[in-house]
Amino acid sequence: MPTHTPSSRAAFAAIAISVASLALLQNLVIPVIPLIAEDFGVTADAASWTNTSWLIAAAAATPLLGRIGDLRGRRNTFLIVIGVVAIGDIVASFAANLPVLILARVLQGVGGALFPLAFGLLRDVMPRERLTGAIGATSAIIGIGGAAGSVLAGPLAALLGWHGIFAVPFIAAVAGMVLTVTLVPRSGARAQGHVNVLSAILLSGWLIALLVPLSSGARWGWTSPVTLALFGAAALLMAGWIVSELRSDSPLVDLRLMAARAIWPVNAASLLIGVAAFGFWGYLPQFLETPISSGWGLGLNVQAAGFALLPLLVGMSGVGFAAGAIARIIPLRVMMAFGALLMAGGVVFAVAEHTSPVTIAVAGGVFGVGIGLAYASAASIVVESVPADRTGIATGVNANLRTIGSAIGSAFTTAVVFGSVAPGGSPAFDGYTLAWLSIAGAAVVAGIIVLVVRPRRRADAADTDAVETADETPALAEAG
Repeated sequence: MPTHTPSSRAAFAAIAISVASLALLQNLVIPVIPLIAEDFGVTADAASWTNTSWLIAAAAATPLLGRIGDLRGRRNTFLIVIGVVAIGDIVASFAANLPVLILARVLQGVGGALFPLAFGLLRDVMPRERLTGAIGATSAIIGIGGAAGSVLAGPLAALLGWHGIFAVPFIAAVAGMVLTVTLVPRSGARAQGHVNVLSAILLSGWLIALLVPLSSGARWGWTSPVTLALFGAAALLMAGWIVSELRSDSPLVDLRLMAARAIWPVNAASLLIGVAAFGFWGYLPQFLETPISSGWGLGLNVQAAGFALLPLLVGMSGVGFAAGAIARIIPLRVMMAFGALLMAGGVVFAVAEHTSPVTIAVAGGVFGVGIGLAYASAASIVVESVPADRTGIATGVNANLRTIGSAIGSAFTTAVVFGSVAPGGSPAFDGYTLAWLSIAGAAVVAGIIVLVVRPRRRADAADTDAVETADETPALAEAG
């Protein structure tokens, strides 16, 4: 049962600061990859592994450590993960060569598990009537941190050098660790069982085999032997993982629980929302900075492009922090579907009215409101739809599906927009049109899935042992 104490606000602050330390690291190195390549005397392709290694480590660690947190205690697992991230920050700050920096990014990527662990801790420490708001605010911090990392990396690198950009997340990690020890109580239900080692190996294997070609396929070639071999290996390992989980008495991921009608539509929609989120948001700066000589580009500099992104960040954060209040009026599933449709609307508006930074900023603001609604509501639905002792693994799966979706969205947009661009040339607007309208379609499908596939209250209660299923009423927001 959640702990009702006067210190729940303080506990939330500790968790939020810890999450912020990791959220900043998501996209922090992307803008400085050229500086890293130049400093170490390597190609940009080699330097890009500083981002790929993060992605792979986060994908592998998130469900595994989420499950360990359910079994062994979320608070202790949370603290250990923050400590690993802080060590990664230190190693990155003093990395003398690329392999050491990649090792540091792997250590930082382990911190991806902080997100599901944080949602589990919030369920443990927050009063029921404030849980949806706390989850929404945490989701907003995750999104804002990722965007802030992209925006702050350049100025910080100019001021401190690229090694120095890791100082800010390190300070936040240390502060989060101290505050968590001090303010977050030991509490929460623990699951019974053990970590299924075979399932963990198979899960990590297929995630790595999938994410590596999704991240590097555009450079290697989508039909190259290595790319195809890795996709094939991912399919085989996934099939083996599914069989292992279904036969296990103590599965790492309870696939039967994930298949419940209260959960699978949200996870499917989260995958598609991940596609739309990074396919648009991740490429908007490059779109804004396309030179005027291309015949259609706006030719903004880095600072102006960052300023045009502010409405997106404001929309995302404002809605995320207001999620609890919104959920008292709008059911969570309707909120998620509406958010996905707003994302699609923002993308379509950006394509239709792309000739002015102002209209692009407005489109970004609409998209930001949509993604804020979708992220906050998805996490809340998952948390309230599973038993307390499975919160970590369930939210870890949801986070991983968004990560996989982001990788797919990035790979698709890169292939469509930049696949036929000559070296030194600018992409055609038609490429952005095709890519962005496609991902807008993915967001629309996400909204339809959440609205059409409704949970059967009695059936899902039996499947998940959960009291509520986030159905017709905004459950947690109206509780108490």
